[in-house]
Amino acid sequence: MKIAIHAVGRLKSGPERDLADRYLDRAAKSGRALGITAVTVREIGESRAARPDARKDEEAAELLSALPDGALVIALDERGEAPSSDDFARLIGEARDRSVPAVVLLIGGPDGHGAAALDRAGRRISFGRMTWPHQIVRILAAEQVYRALTILGGHPYHRA
Repeated sequence: MKIAIHAVGRLKSGPERDLADRYLDRAAKSGRALGITAVTVREIGESRAARPDARKDEEAAELLSALPDGALVIALDERGEAPSSDDFARLIGEARDRSVPAVVLLIGGPDGHGAAALDRAGRRISFGRMTWPHQIVRILAAEQVYRALTILGGHPYHRA
């Protein structure tokens, strides 16, 4: 199974990218023993459409354009459920055990997700009710993917 983060916006070189990349690299290395063949990020640019709804629709179409067939899509959305790290790990483990080919986390733009992205998502999860900049959400998503894989692998990184 593959895990991917599809995100609106590009992380520039610097500490945010370095930290996100560090967690993604750790996740890729930890995941191999668990049947995770890749952990990747796909960045798309923000839409320049004038209206928020048009921007969200354009970004949703682009986020969804490269989904692997049969992927479990998880939209990161402030109105989604707020699972624990153990719950998130269980979700990834169950997808792997059902031979789902990929789990894809979607990070929307500043206006949120378009209807197509939310409709396609099998799950909507939130990192809390606060609003986060996408750079931080990218780091949080990468860290939670890494944490989930360490939980599944019985590694002591997660100390709940």
